Amino acid sequence: MTSAKDNLFNGREFDRSLAATDNPLPLFRAALRAGREHLRQRFFEHSGVTSLVTLHAWLIDQLIVRAWRRHLSLLPAKTSVALVAVGGYGRCELHPASDIDFMLLFEKHDAAKTRAFTESLVRFFWDMGLEVGHSVRTVKDCVHESKKDVTVVTNLMEARCLDGDEALFQKMRRMTHASKIWPSRKFFTAKREEQIARHHRFDDTAYNLEPNIKDGPGGLRDIQIISWVSQRHFDTASLHDLVGLGFLSEEEHRVLVRERNFLWHVRAGLHYLANRREDRLLFDHQRDLAAHFGYTDKPGSLAVEQFMKRYYRTVKELSLLNEILLQHFDEVFLAARGRKKIKPLNRRFQSNLGFLEVAHPRVFERAAFALLEMFLIMQQHPELKGIRADTIRLVRANLHRIDRKFRQDLACRSLFMEIMRQPRGITHELRRMNAYGVLGAYLPAFGRVVGQMQHDLFHVYTVDEHSLFVVRNLRRFTVPAFRQEFPQQSELIQKLVKPERLYLGGLFHDIAKGRGGDHSELGEKEAESFCRLHNLSEYDTRFICWLVRHHLVMSNTAQREDISDPDVVMRFAQKVGDQEHLDNLYLLTVADMRGTSPAVWNAWKGRLLSQLYSATTRLLRRGIAQPIDMQEHI
Repeated sequence: MTSAKDNLFNGREFDRSLAATDNPLPLFRAALRAGREHLRQRFFEHSGVTSLVTLHAWLIDQLIVRAWRRHLSLLPAKTSVALVAVGGYGRCELHPASDIDFMLLFEKHDAAKTRAFTESLVRFFWDMGLEVGHSVRTVKDCVHESKKDVTVVTNLMEARCLDGDEALFQKMRRMTHASKIWPSRKFFTAKREEQIARHHRFDDTAYNLEPNIKDGPGGLRDIQIISWVSQRHFDTASLHDLVGLGFLSEEEHRVLVRERNFLWHVRAGLHYLANRREDRLLFDHQRDLAAHFGYTDKPGSLAVEQFMKRYYRTVKELSLLNEILLQHFDEVFLAARGRKKIKPLNRRFQSNLGFLEVAHPRVFERAAFALLEMFLIMQQHPELKGIRADTIRLVRANLHRIDRKFRQDLACRSLFMEIMRQPRGITHELRRMNAYGVLGAYLPAFGRVVGQMQHDLFHVYTVDEHSLFVVRNLRRFTVPAFRQEFPQQSELIQKLVKPERLYLGGLFHDIAKGRGGDHSELGEKEAESFCRLHNLSEYDTRFICWLVRHHLVMSNTAQREDISDPDVVMRFAQKVGDQEHLDNLYLLTVADMRGTSPAVWNAWKGRLLSQLYSATTRLLRRGIAQPIDMQEHI
């Protein structure tokens, strides 16, 4: 690192040049420009990204401190002040175009006496070419602002004294410590609520096709929350300290650092490609980044698709680690309040502090089917708040047990169908199963589309996330609280004899995306294999396969043909065959269109589908069409 620093910025030579000039600004500009260009070249030569962000912070330290010292003469004599780095800069993590946040910490702040110094210093930084964010505070100000806003105290937790009065800085650290304000339990609650609100802004999914790698679910901010909470509660200096405390295993720590470094690499690449701060992984940059990471096109798999699949699997892994660790913290805070209440649920599971946990660490070794049973228990016990961190870890450690023998086990097949038939919690548990890796292991065809991009004008989610959104939309029709959103669909779904057929149709409708060929035909074969393995009746098997094969027919007819033409409606009615197929296809079509993108669905499309549905229903009542599988149905 020493030689790397010398190549980046020669302090002795710079100081000699600085002492010999009355106009220092060009020197600072040139040093900043040269240093950043050097880092850029290192990045594209594939040097480590961790050294990039730390070296960039070090470079800024050298320039900022020298500039600050040249301006101190503008302050009244004996003014007690410290220059403090905060935020990411305070952590010594500075990406190529990140903001540089600092605080001027005064013992006593007289704005009239310090204004000239502050304005001159900040203006000099901007003239150098630095994008800075600054605040001017006393210790009292820090305490006051921190009490009002958890974001302020979070910034101050990461503060680093660059120069000036170290004793004043340490006083600020003591006065804003958890022992004085924002105790760790209150801080944890606020940060968790902040994360929930942030995730809501991204539809609670990390699988948007242009994801935000910093603030989206599974992004860098989720890693920082783990760091902040542990620092507040344990005074940890690094994430590795959590290993010694029993919160992280060595393997989990390696995964966390590896995936964080991958996101750092992507973020740095985005900043360089955009020539500005950019945290959205836009289509414009995805192909260039894929090439930078060494991906090449293969038959049936574009380089950009391979790169994005790697990204989605990274954020999935980080989302799970975030959930495990925040759950772990929650348990610590609950236990600290003296609450411990264990309630047996069956021989394999129990409730502990309101969370599901295994009754014994070897449950999955002795009864592998419990890997599915736990999700059914979550559905049947809505009072449970979640699954304990140690149990999630056990699930992950036992995923290898979900093999061919497991899938053919009658107990496992029955449990999966029971999950799909429950009156509540289907969406929640399918999402949880996907997050833990269980769904992709049990349905290998689904596992292949986890993180699979969809290159079209409509879908903004990956295939797996879109499929789960479709199931969610179908389930939403059954919830009385949302009846006013789609009254016709909400009424229709109440009349279905076997709604699980519709949910399976939603789960399988896009399962063959990305293989080449017609995904509807290939998906039909996957659905048939599933139905026969799970002993569904011949009629139900054909019904689900028909839904998967024809899931695009209604939307294509409504939007691309003249539905006021009786011949068009007649052809559609003959393809549908009977009212039961029509009702299910109508519900699946609406849920599918709503699940592609928040912008795709509109009132005009809703009216087209409703008109086609009504016109077809009238024809079917007149006995025009030939019912599908009539004999099987009877």
